Amino acid sequence: EGSSVVPHVYCIGDANGKMMLAHAASAQGISAIENICGRDHAVNHDAIPAACFTHPEIAMVGPTEEQARERAEKEGWTLGKSTGSFRANSKALAELEGNGMAKCLFKEETGEVVAVHIIGIHAADLIQECSNAVAAGTTVQELSMMVHTHPTLCEVLDEAFKGAVGMAAH
Repeated sequence: EGSSVVPHVYCIGDANGKMMLAHAASAQGISAIENICGRDHAVNHDAIPAACFTHPEIAMVGPTEEQARERAEKEGWTLGKSTGSFRANSKALAELEGNGMAKCLFKEETGEVVAVHIIGIHAADLIQECSNAVAAGTTVQELSMMVHTHPTLCEVLDEAFKGAVGMAAH
């Protein structure tokens, strides 16, 4: 915003101020090359995951809950929210890491996943499934019917997806 497009000039990574993440810069570089080669491409920054390697780990894809709420109000759709807990996950408990949660934000009218926020063990690894869902426009209805390996941490996401469609087990 507040900038202008200069034909045949591409700016990727930290220099464009969009997302200061190495994997975002890589995606932007690939997109720039695609466009230079005449293949129209735009990066969906809402589908780029981010992670903080703290203890517990924190990971997210898409807007914050507040940003999603504002977007829903502006665009005229209803924001849905569902959570899954590491406290109910046998693998997390076996690792003595039962603290944490995953939150899935979605469009209630369509089920489209808008954002996912995870706090807990291996959150940075778990966010990729969610990033792919945002990028592909996958719905919580579709995700709720996908099988997640047991016993694994990804079942925390499965719980959130199932909860979004009224199928929560915990």
